[in-house]
Amino acid sequence: MVSFKTITPIDETVFLERERPTDADVEKALEIASTGYAIWRNWPLEKRIDVIRKAIAVFVGSKDNIAMEITQQMGRPIAFSGGEVAGLENRALTMLSLAPQALSPSVPSHVEGFERSIKRVPLGVVAVLAPWNYPFLTAVNAIIPALVAGNSVVLKHSDQTPLAAERFHQAFDSAGLPKGVFQFLHIDHEQVARMISDARIAYVCFTGSVVGGHAVQRALAGTFTSSGLELGGKDPAYVREDANIDFAIANIADGIFFNSGQSCCGIERVYVHKRHYRDVVDGLVSYAEGLKLGDPRDAGTTLGPMVKSSAANLVRSQIAQATSAGARTLVDTKRFEADIGHSAYLAPQIVVDCDHSMSLMSEETFGPVAGVMEVSSDDEAVALMNDSRYGLTASLWTADSRAADAIADRLETGTVFLNRCDYLDPELAWTGVKDSGRGATLSTVGFDYLTRPKSYHFRTKV
Repeated sequence: MVSFKTITPIDETVFLERERPTDADVEKALEIASTGYAIWRNWPLEKRIDVIRKAIAVFVGSKDNIAMEITQQMGRPIAFSGGEVAGLENRALTMLSLAPQALSPSVPSHVEGFERSIKRVPLGVVAVLAPWNYPFLTAVNAIIPALVAGNSVVLKHSDQTPLAAERFHQAFDSAGLPKGVFQFLHIDHEQVARMISDARIAYVCFTGSVVGGHAVQRALAGTFTSSGLELGGKDPAYVREDANIDFAIANIADGIFFNSGQSCCGIERVYVHKRHYRDVVDGLVSYAEGLKLGDPRDAGTTLGPMVKSSAANLVRSQIAQATSAGARTLVDTKRFEADIGHSAYLAPQIVVDCDHSMSLMSEETFGPVAGVMEVSSDDEAVALMNDSRYGLTASLWTADSRAADAIADRLETGTVFLNRCDYLDPELAWTGVKDSGRGATLSTVGFDYLTRPKSYHFRTKV
């Protein structure tokens, strides 16, 4: 049997090992998923909601164990890992509450002698391909609405966080979900490509890199299977002249450094009006210097390792490229004993004297670092914020909501925040433009991609 190993970034030792399913196992899973779908789709919506609600309760009941598993698998400090379980509960319950509205028939104007409606019906078997950085929050965005809409789900989770898939399965199994309606497969990339190109897969939900998104598209070439792609970003923040500076600094810094910067909607570049540039830079540096980098199992750690040493080294290379081109780093890394170089432990960093010729300001960094640039006007800020091949989120920091609305209309992103950042509201659509992907999850809009419209045109008088 072929197996794979999950290496914990805490000390780069083997945390667990799992066997790969065979191609025969994948074939059986798709067969069972199709059979389960035929049963599950006919359950009343209220009954589907009830069993999923029970699964959520089972999951939340294991919060402490799940939090430690997150920490051990991908390195997030234990002080914060439990928040992911709470976040999953909130998102899942919100999507359940939105389902009756989102899935209710649309009835057009009355025509005598006819009954007409448009129903939202399930697609079939949905493949969910989930990443490691928020192993539950990213997956739940697709899993819950897919299931409640009447689809069956096959989950392929990252090899870095395989226990997340197993936890989902335990919860659904305990709640009494019919056989085959939810399954997971610890398959490799080649097996994923073959699986999603199978005619029994009706839709693919992928969260990951742009490279991964292109791989999904190649696998689906020649089929009519649709996909939703959430591919990350290079998300900017703009601090206007009238912003509450102390509030902006604290929240932007959290958006930069939380989860070691490994968030698709984390802040990676900051544009500051010249009036406040020095104060914002000093504030971000001070925040960074107050972080405690260390073993994420320690309750006092506020900045854990990145997921792999190779990921940390990629960030180091971006910083080195920027400084070789004239940028300056302002955080003294010697303050962080855990940062020994070429390890997964990477000190936080703020970089100034940047420009968009530097990869640090143009390519996804996915680490605890941000470049900061001075601007003189809204027009300059908008031009720089849009100067990116990504378009996931952008945040505006200002006391003027009308100005923010006007700026937001000009920004090429899926979400615009005012005086907050790095957050998913489950009642709003989560979507991106340009290389940040396509499609949408969450909100009532998210159900549109996991169902299809079916028209009912009945003549009632003959």
